Amino acid sequence: MTSARVQTVVDTVFGQQLVDPYRWMEQGPELREWLLAQGEKTERHLAGLPLRAEFLARLTELTEDTVEITAFAMAGDRVFFLRQAGDLPVLVVREGDEERVILDPGTLGGDVHSSIDWYEPSPDGSLVVCGISQGGAEMGVAHVLDVATGELTPTGLAQSSHGYPVWLPDGSGFFCHRYPDPDPNLPADRRRDDSATWLQLIGHKEATVALRRGHNPTLPIGPLDRPYMLLPEGSELMFALISHRASGQSITEELTDSSLYAAPRSGIADLTTCEWRKIADPTDGFTAYAIHGDTLYLVTHKDAPRHEVQAWSLTDGTRRIVVPAGDRVVMGIRVIGDHLLIRDIDAGTARMRRIRLNGGPIEEVPLPAGGTVLQWSAHPDGKSALIVFSSWTQPPTAYRYDGELHDTGWIPRSPVDFGDIEVTQLRAPARDGVLVPLTVLHRKGLPLDGNNPALVTGYGSYGILLRRAFNPRLLPWLERGGVYALAGLRGGGEYGHEWHLAGQLLNKENTITDFIDCAEYLVETGYTRPERLAGDGGSAGGIPTGGALVRRPDLFAAMVSQVAVFNTTRMEFSENGPVNAPEFGTQTTEDGLRALLIVDSYLRVVDGTEYPAVLLTVGLNDPRVAAWQPAKMGARLQAATASDRPVLIRVEEHGGHGFGSTRDQRNALIADIYAFLADQLAR
Repeated sequence: MTSARVQTVVDTVFGQQLVDPYRWMEQGPELREWLLAQGEKTERHLAGLPLRAEFLARLTELTEDTVEITAFAMAGDRVFFLRQAGDLPVLVVREGDEERVILDPGTLGGDVHSSIDWYEPSPDGSLVVCGISQGGAEMGVAHVLDVATGELTPTGLAQSSHGYPVWLPDGSGFFCHRYPDPDPNLPADRRRDDSATWLQLIGHKEATVALRRGHNPTLPIGPLDRPYMLLPEGSELMFALISHRASGQSITEELTDSSLYAAPRSGIADLTTCEWRKIADPTDGFTAYAIHGDTLYLVTHKDAPRHEVQAWSLTDGTRRIVVPAGDRVVMGIRVIGDHLLIRDIDAGTARMRRIRLNGGPIEEVPLPAGGTVLQWSAHPDGKSALIVFSSWTQPPTAYRYDGELHDTGWIPRSPVDFGDIEVTQLRAPARDGVLVPLTVLHRKGLPLDGNNPALVTGYGSYGILLRRAFNPRLLPWLERGGVYALAGLRGGGEYGHEWHLAGQLLNKENTITDFIDCAEYLVETGYTRPERLAGDGGSAGGIPTGGALVRRPDLFAAMVSQVAVFNTTRMEFSENGPVNAPEFGTQTTEDGLRALLIVDSYLRVVDGTEYPAVLLTVGLNDPRVAAWQPAKMGARLQAATASDRPVLIRVEEHGGHGFGSTRDQRNALIADIYAFLADQLAR
């Protein structure tokens, strides 16, 4: 492959020299041209692999047979959801026993595919606000859909990732979060400053600012903060949630470093002058909440590493413990009917409990074993809960829970059968004696003789827990005698706040060594051997995979990293970088730089090293990880490796971070990965 040109830049930060031969990739059109050329060569290489067509055919067969139902939402007497039976999910409404498609993004036209990134129905279900983006870019435009007529009207609210929409109670408008329009004259790391929540009234052409830095003197918002509006049903208050660091897809659970403010609901009339009062801030350690009347239910890790549930009065400020801390990690809470529903994690496995709002014993929700709660909310009857559950071997099922679980039948049963797959939960000993949860899947009866091709994956950042859920795309790997292992690395959420902190900032070496130790444990226990072992990680999962690659290249025959981070010392200078500094570090402090250097695998690549085969993926529309991150790592490895194994860069010209990808795009990606691994692990 054509080598990337070298134009070395050397930065000296706190006495440390940071040598960067490919800094030029961070700016200008030359990167795109180089990546597209790399992508074409990689495509030719992968297309010629012996098993690529076979893997793709099997993946197509499995996914064509599966109808995916996700993202339920209830409004009035209507149930909304996304259904994917073709290349892209479509928005469906269910009224009684009748279902109809109300928005198919495949009919919207354009040079690249459109996708529904998020949606929220109005209180009576007559309208839906939805975010639509192109080519997996996520930064979409909010549209308003008339459910009766199908009329789709774009708003001026662009650059809206997730949107976090909240409707006014009468359905006359909605609040929606968005980022500023991109300004090429600003440095990349300042282009997402001053994001805001806007109020869009139905029938009005222009939206107005609701929450933004400097908009209201009683609501302190920093340039990197993201402000979101909340209008809980039945409350006389409105709330503003301020997220101070990288946030996920929910603004009610799995939170980190957030503040919560309240103001009288009447303040909507003039959001520039209403009086906000602080309810909670990061020192309270809250990670999830639910509001019911004048009570705030809060999940906190303050003095409770695995979290407890407290009830705070919004009138007199009194506080009491509702659910004390225990062995499980409390992840989220919901008020449903006259109960508080509690979602827990036990070493990565989903559990649920409930307790009456007026007190009483805590009841166990009888979930099936060993899986994940994909979604939970109020059922349309208003009294029971809707719980969508899945496990490695059980397809998603939508249950109504009223003290017992009842299958609603809303999700068609997948014909994909994992009955021949064995799931084993292990504890791999880390080098410091900590036991790391390790889930292993393989075909029943597979001999543990060290000769099996194995793929180990992990994440280990942000306190996030990778889902233990049904995935038909794993089956082609497992059917051919492959082993799949998921490591619950420190930095993730398997054991709560302490587990997260143990793999954060200056403790981040634990994330990498946990991944290495789990891989070695698979070898020691006979699942595989180094010549047949591969690693895989996506996004921040590039930290353990990249870290293992440069520390133990002898342990792996191949490494796959998808849209991943490698050059972390430069991350904060990208558009999405500054909000990640609390997790990984910053060059502005000496300790922050030390933390970044732990996880910067790009700077640790050594010329003349025999590296394993490497497959890196890039989405040119990725709003989360800049395309130059995997590009620089790929260029550096291509120049440095002394082995005869390839370093490939797979490029999605019309793809992003994976969200919004079509079914065909996903199948092609997985077929390429499996074919690459089958080829390299057979040597």
